[in-house]
Amino acid sequence: MVARNFFIGGNWKMNGSVAQVKSLVEGLNTINVPTQTEVVVSPPALYIDRVRANLKKDIGVAAQNSYVKASGAYTGEISPEQLKDLGINWVILGHSERREYFAESDKFVGQKTAHALKAGVSVIACIGEKLEEREANITSQVVTRQLKGIADEINDWTNVVVAYEPVWAIGTGKVATPEQAEEVHVTLRAWLASNVSQKVADSVRIIYGGSVNAKNAAELGKHCNAWASHSLTHSLISLLFLIATKPNIDGFLVGGASLKATDFNTIVQARL
Repeated sequence: MVARNFFIGGNWKMNGSVAQVKSLVEGLNTINVPTQTEVVVSPPALYIDRVRANLKKDIGVAAQNSYVKASGAYTGEISPEQLKDLGINWVILGHSERREYFAESDKFVGQKTAHALKAGVSVIACIGEKLEEREANITSQVVTRQLKGIADEINDWTNVVVAYEPVWAIGTGKVATPEQAEEVHVTLRAWLASNVSQKVADSVRIIYGGSVNAKNAAELGKHCNAWASHSLTHSLISLLFLIATKPNIDGFLVGGASLKATDFNTIVQARL
C-alpha cells in the first residue's frame, strides 16, 4: 500500500480583517507541523500576500480560486501564474460554493485544474453531492461525474488533492457519519483505479470536507474517551475519530475551525 502524507487544509472563505488575519497568523506560527503531514491555509484573495509574507514556511498558502488564463481582460479574476509570482503554491478549485453560487460546471473546474497545474500550482479539487442527490441515492454518480470532469482535462495527478465535501451535511441538520464519508472515499478510489490508473488511486490523497454536529460527535465520543477528556469541541472529536478509523480518509478541508488557531492546531496534531 502506498504511504500517503496526511493533509490538513484550512479554508477561511470570505472571512477576516487585517487585525484578525494578523492574530491568526501569529497563532499558526506556533504550530509544530508533524512529520508526514502537510498543512495549507486559504485566506481571502486580498490577504494572500500578507499571510504568505508572515506565515512560517512549513505551512502552505492557497488561493480560494483561480482562472483559466495567465493574464488579460478578465476583471476580478486571478491567474495561477500570478499566484506563483507571489509564492503561492496551492489553489482550491471546484468548491461547492463556487459550483452553486457561480455556476461552475464540471468541465470548467477541470479546465481550471489543468491550467493551474500547468502553471505549477497544486490543486485542492473539491467534489460532493447535494442533499437531494444523496436522498435520491445518486451520490456515486454525482461524485464520479465531477471527478471525471477533472480526469478528462489532466494526465498527472501528482499535485492534486481531492476533497470530498458532502454539501447535504452543511447547514442542513443532516449528519455525515464516518462510515458515509469512508464509503464515498472508497468509491472515488475505485473509480480512479478503473478510469485513470491503480497507481493514481493508491497515491492520490482524498480528504474530507463536510461538517458534523454535536449529536453525531457525542455518539462517536463513546469510542474516543481519551480525546473527549481534552475539552475538545464535539466537531473536533468527530474529526479525530475519522482519522483513527477510516484508512481512505487522508485529511480534512476545514472551514470554521480553521479561523481559530487553537482548534486548527488540535486538528493538525490529531494524528500523533
